[in-house]
Amino acid sequence: MVHSEVHRSQRVGWLRAAVLGANDGIVSTASLIIGVAAASTAHEDILLAGAAGLVAGAMSMAAGEYVSVSSQSDTENADLAIEQKSLDQNFESEKEELATIYEGRGLEPALAKQVAEQLMAFDALGAHAKDDIGISQSANAQPIQAAFSSAGAFTVGAALPLAVAWLVPEELLIPIVAALSLMFLAALGAIAARVGGASITVGAIRVTFWGALAMVLTAVVGRIFGVVA
Repeated sequence: MVHSEVHRSQRVGWLRAAVLGANDGIVSTASLIIGVAAASTAHEDILLAGAAGLVAGAMSMAAGEYVSVSSQSDTENADLAIEQKSLDQNFESEKEELATIYEGRGLEPALAKQVAEQLMAFDALGAHAKDDIGISQSANAQPIQAAFSSAGAFTVGAALPLAVAWLVPEELLIPIVAALSLMFLAALGAIAARVGGASITVGAIRVTFWGALAMVLTAVVGRIFGVVA
């Protein structure tokens, strides 16, 4: 029987984008709602600001992730093109380079050379991409996946404090939105940590801390401008 293991590193691409999107959706929308409410704005205007923030934020996250990950993908493709050119022109030198890498990992010189020969006979570019450049098939850049994951997660995250603001009375809006948003953030941090195999407690605390700080600062700004107005 072959022993099979489930590795969490394969989730890093979509997980990073989803966690970033959901976290940003909760924090930015809750902070926006609290900041506008602290400025003594009408309930309808608070909801309008929150809804606008949801749409703008989701599109911004999608565009930002797509551009960012596309840049990473472009860099990877450029490196692969350079490596392919080197393989076409200096195949034996590239084989020696790969063998040297394996020697550095603990293989005997003869075995390292044999491994390099066999891997390059099977997939020369793939072997160099993984062991020379460091590009892994399971963690390569996927711009579209990152964009949709981030935008979708942002929308879900932003909808939570917006729904709370819609349901609660105006006089209780700030404390209830803040409290429930922090609960959402703690749950998000715990879930993300669980999926990624990290400490649930640490994941929940760090997300909640930064979310609380953002809400406090935004409320202070809203209060200052509300008083001035």
